[in-house]
Parts: sequence; structure tokens; C-alpha cells
Amino acid sequence: MAVVGPEALQSFALAPRHLSLLSYLLFVGPLTVNELAARLQVAPTTVSLLVGDLNRKGILERREDEADRRRRIIGIAADQQPAITAWLAPGAAAWRKALAPLTPDQRQLFVDTLLAYEAAVGGADQG
Repeated sequence: MAVVGPEALQSFALAPRHLSLLSYLLFVGPLTVNELAARLQVAPTTVSLLVGDLNRKGILERREDEADRRRRIIGIAADQQPAITAWLAPGAAAWRKALAPLTPDQRQLFVDTLLAYEAAVGGADQG
């Protein structure tokens, strides 16, 4: 299932699995594959496949880590940054506004509830 995004990105046939990865790169900044895998709670090989796909499409770029040339830093391609920002930033601003009045414990309860829901929905597909 393709995600309907901004017109500039529609030809890339982005899937829901790409959204979290793009969101992290947009709001946290460039990360390594292992850092992305830890944040997304998936295997590094899964992230590598996603990054490879988005890199081939020109959405992401890989560069050498100056501190360790064996590592690659993944970031959003400069020419795609405006479209991705325009697409994902309003949702992040809405989440910040909605969560701002909550205490840290309330925010954690909310996140835990969403994760439990996601796990239950994922389990329904397998049953």
C-alpha cells in the first residue's frame, strides 16, 4: 500500500514502513543504520533494506562518518528535504501541542497504550 504524500514524492511509491524512518531522520537528524534500527525497534538488516530502497530513489543519501570511515551516516537528500518537511512537520507540531499539557508519566502511559494497540493490531493479522 502506497502512502499518499506531497506531489513531489508521489512518484516514489512510499509505503507506511518508510514514514517512521523518514520522521526520525527529519526530527532527529542524520543517523547510522544501527541507530535507526534501535529507534525503530527492528533489525539493522531491515533498516539497511529500507535505506537502500530510499537511497536508490534519491530520497536518502549516505555519507562517511568522519570519526569512523567504516560507518555510514544516513540523511535525507537535500533536494527532498523541503517536501518531506512540509509533509511531516505539521503532524509533529500537532503531537507536540497535544502532548504538551501532559506530565511525563502521562505521556509514557499514552505511548505505552499506543504500543499495546499496535501490537494487538499486528497480532490480529497473524491470527
